[in-house]
Amino acid sequence: MLWIVVLANLVVGTLIGISGIAGFLLPITFSGFLGMPVTDALALSFLSFLTSGILGTWSYHRSGNLDWKLGLPLCLGSLAGALLGVKLNLLIPVDAAKVLLYAVVLLSGLSVLLKKEKAEQNTASGGALHNPVVLVLLGLVTAAICSLTGAGGPVLVVPLLAVLGVDLRVAVGVSLLDSAAIALPACVGYLSHATLDNLVPLAVGSVLAHGAGVLLGAKLSGRVNLKLLRLLVGLLSVGAACYMLLKLFLSYL
Repeated sequence: MLWIVVLANLVVGTLIGISGIAGFLLPITFSGFLGMPVTDALALSFLSFLTSGILGTWSYHRSGNLDWKLGLPLCLGSLAGALLGVKLNLLIPVDAAKVLLYAVVLLSGLSVLLKKEKAEQNTASGGALHNPVVLVLLGLVTAAICSLTGAGGPVLVVPLLAVLGVDLRVAVGVSLLDSAAIALPACVGYLSHATLDNLVPLAVGSVLAHGAGVLLGAKLSGRVNLKLLRLLVGLLSVGAACYMLLKLFLSYL
């Protein structure tokens, strides 16, 4: 199991480093294909998201593509939203949590496949981004959804910020900062309910492999065909989610 976890984190970390997408593939790999309990799968996933969030924030800050005035209120709401999402996940049945997870992966994959290369930005709605209350509420809602289902923060935050008129590079930078704010309380919350005996070596392997993947992806980002990469990730996400939903459905027959 350890080597599969390491390989999954290395691959997904590289994809995140290149394009900012694919984090949502980790929980479905851990829970669906390795058979981990949902809480353990989410704990490891959010530990990896914390790693990529910190490394990505540092990278985008250095390049001048991180708006702290936009990101900090968002993170404030996300801290509370992430805790709410963990509580909700622990209250619902295990199979219901799996259905939510697989559904989010499916929708994320479809979003990647259907995403337009150049979306028109709605600058008229940019005024909402100057209201800290709106940003806190946005962080609260998106973090609760991400923490509940195991979806990485950028899956929801990047499209929302782009629609509100934020430059795409800045939107990715802010979403990585926000993903760290989501991942920290979510990771602590799920780790406190983890059951696997070998979670420590899995956690260490996840952090090291994911961090290496993110750094490798950042170096490769200028050489990879993003259109082909998004197609591959989208198809893989949709296929994996459909397979796991069908498998779960058949288990009731």
